Amino acid sequence: MKQSNSKNKKDGYKFTEKDFLPTTKAEMQALGWKQCDVILVSGDAYIDSPFIGVSMVGRMLQRMGYKVGMIGQPDIEKDIDIKRLGEPRLYWGVSGGSVDSMVSNYTATKKFRNSDDYTPGGVNNKRPDRAVLVYSNLIRRYFKNTVPIVLGGIEASLRRVTHYDYWSNKLRKPILFDSKADVLIYGMGEMALEQLTKAIEEKRDYKDIRGVCYISKEPKKEFIQLPSHKECLDNKERYIDLFDDFYDNNDPITAKGLSQEVDGRYLIQNPPCDYLNESEMDANSKLPFTRELHPYYAKDGKVKCLETIKFSIMTHHGCWGECNFCAIGVHQGRTIRTRSEDNIIEEAKEFNRYRDYKGIISDVGGPTANMYGYECDKKLKLGTCDYKRCVDADRLCKTIEVDHSRNINLLRRIREVEGVRKAFVASGVRYDLINADKKHGYSYLKEMVKHHISGQMKVAPEHTQQHVLDLMGKPGKQELVEFKKLYDRLNKEEGKKQFLTYYLIAAHPGCDEKDMHELKRFTTEELKMNPEQAQVFTPTPGTYSAVMYYTEMDPKTRKKIFVEKDTLKKEKQKRIVVAKESFKSGFAT
Repeated sequence: MKQSNSKNKKDGYKFTEKDFLPTTKAEMQALGWKQCDVILVSGDAYIDSPFIGVSMVGRMLQRMGYKVGMIGQPDIEKDIDIKRLGEPRLYWGVSGGSVDSMVSNYTATKKFRNSDDYTPGGVNNKRPDRAVLVYSNLIRRYFKNTVPIVLGGIEASLRRVTHYDYWSNKLRKPILFDSKADVLIYGMGEMALEQLTKAIEEKRDYKDIRGVCYISKEPKKEFIQLPSHKECLDNKERYIDLFDDFYDNNDPITAKGLSQEVDGRYLIQNPPCDYLNESEMDANSKLPFTRELHPYYAKDGKVKCLETIKFSIMTHHGCWGECNFCAIGVHQGRTIRTRSEDNIIEEAKEFNRYRDYKGIISDVGGPTANMYGYECDKKLKLGTCDYKRCVDADRLCKTIEVDHSRNINLLRRIREVEGVRKAFVASGVRYDLINADKKHGYSYLKEMVKHHISGQMKVAPEHTQQHVLDLMGKPGKQELVEFKKLYDRLNKEEGKKQFLTYYLIAAHPGCDEKDMHELKRFTTEELKMNPEQAQVFTPTPGTYSAVMYYTEMDPKTRKKIFVEKDTLKKEKQKRIVVAKESFKSGFAT
């Protein structure tokens, strides 16, 4: 990895191919390029980091030998940005950014967010609503009959079939039908990216490539026939049927293709592409990221996200926790793919090359930090089960042998790397997995308490009422009680005063004000604390909780459930649990 160019920027930045991918015509000319092969357009500024999906795509294509240009946050009112690199030879790649643009732009109560961690200067004034649609239409406006437009990233991935859109409060068509794009790569899609690019280069048909979606005039009869878009509009239970099939067909080993009729045409989703293996994960981590904001954007200010991701290490992809309000399982997959310990240690050593590295690693983790280093052998051979979950509200599958030993060894090795003063684990940690690991759970938590927590450890019980936890797909409150006892004991043994902070959700489907009062009672009497923050539930595409919100039914039983949809009452649920004292009739008393 290349050392930071912060001094050079003050004297006038000199562009080289070993640095960033080009984002201006002058940078292309400095490389001797007349035309880019691929131009990537994103809702984020160009942040060259392995944590930024579009940057990973750019570096992977560069390794394949392609000339890749980057356009971050183009002006949607003018042609100056979208035209500044010209037209690509092969295709445009369009992403809404690291976060769904609607989630990025609006709070759970639909108030506009004033800040954006991926925009220079931090002011939320560069990312349009429904960025994928806006950018695709922007390209079509200024480049008639252009090369294919390929969608990717989390915004496109989670909206690839008929989906509930909270912000318009209706079911929307698969995003390909509104975007005027040609093809969509869903999920992490590393294998699909390589195969699709080669097919377009060689002018071959790409419609059999795994991990892509496209529009067809005819259904694919050998695929699962999803309920049509109209059926979903007319019947909420048919929408649940659609989502069940959508959710159950995301594993590369077991998944079948999907076909959905939309106004006389068909959305075709091929089965997912294979996951990367350990050596392929390692190879991607070695791509030449600068871990900086490109100077073209840096002139407008810093991006806040770099404070946490610049010196963080992603240890693995995937999560089998299956919280119903979370889309990670659908987008990243429910099988853990890990990097090797040696490869992770190399990355920790590389941080010493940066001038602004102070020996602090902000995070060592993944979607769930303590899923690193083990998986279900049955799942690895046969794929995810279609009749049960790895972990549910009341149990952990007996087939999974939770084992923190490899994670413990990794953390110890990182601490031994020259230059590392502190390596924090800031990613989410499942306390029920620590409880379940009778051999190494205690040792893992002891390592965390002693070396890897910055004053407080964040855990995510989300709620305490069992019927709400069941709908969330979260473990029961007794797991939290047992974990807290162990955590407090270890802190006492180590002579530390580190606290637990709790992620809590208000107004999730099934939750009413009585449930929030009980949550408040539990936190006060059992946890001996007063929550300072809670979040109002946001129904995001690609989640069962969003299905519950829209249909007002439990997807498993199809029975009606209570769903709070009044904005003021949602806020009231939140205020109940964060009030400094007991909350009655809308006032703290």
